[in-house]
Amino acid sequence: MYDGSLVALVTPMGDDGDVDFSSLERLIDWHVGQGTAALVIAGTTGESATLTKEEHLEVIRHSAEYADGRLPVIAGTGSNSTAQTVDLSIAAGAAPIDGYLVVTPYYNKPTQDGLVQHFTTIADAVDKPIMLYNVPGRTAVDMQPETVARLAEHPKIFGIKEATGEVERVAVLRELCGEEFGLYSGDDPTAREFMLAGGRGVVSVTANVAPQRMAAMCAAAVAGDADEAANQDEMLLALHNDLFVEANPIPVKWALHRMGMIPPGIRLPLTPLSAEYRARIESALRQADCL
Repeated sequence: MYDGSLVALVTPMGDDGDVDFSSLERLIDWHVGQGTAALVIAGTTGESATLTKEEHLEVIRHSAEYADGRLPVIAGTGSNSTAQTVDLSIAAGAAPIDGYLVVTPYYNKPTQDGLVQHFTTIADAVDKPIMLYNVPGRTAVDMQPETVARLAEHPKIFGIKEATGEVERVAVLRELCGEEFGLYSGDDPTAREFMLAGGRGVVSVTANVAPQRMAAMCAAAVAGDADEAANQDEMLLALHNDLFVEANPIPVKWALHRMGMIPPGIRLPLTPLSAEYRARIESALRQADCL
């Protein structure tokens, strides 16, 4: 189980769109030294939707082997096909990863029973633990707390990344799923309140650019120190909001490029950050002492 700030890591790319593995290594080294609790590789922020299967697996493998036990690695392997998710998860499991992040199927809008069958089929097929991922703003399906409780009984399913931004779900999920089930925010603007309400951490976009402060905020919030968590979070508030002025990961990749951490590459249909937002993101970076 993981407590604190889990970074939803970007996948660095060059001007030509090719994955930049040297920059990926630099990011991993940085997070090791900044207090990040775990790396979430090839999720939404990692542009999994536009990676080929071969690239997807190579990014996961390279990250896990380079991290070499210094940080846990959770691999994003979800899709809207149960069979394809099983296939990708089994292939990714050949790398030294610690678990999977599996999103609810997008676009095809399964029922709640369909979600139970989908995740149970995947969990039965793999030999490493699964974090569920509920993000209805992207998938058009909302996994209800009662459904999560059914899935929490599976020995391979250890937690959920809950990205609705509805902090009141923490108490409901905790009551239904028990104290051992991991509850992780997937919404940076409400993550502090989520953890103070009983969550164990956050899978964070903001942690890409402010890992040390995000880790400190999470440590305080998980410990129940509301005042210190608020003090740390105050400098991050602009980033929490402004890193979503355009679709993630457009703003965060621009921010990391502005910080000199990665090249500017991003893949279509996503495009580089619009010029009108660049001063705003730079201001948020300065507020968080990232520049």
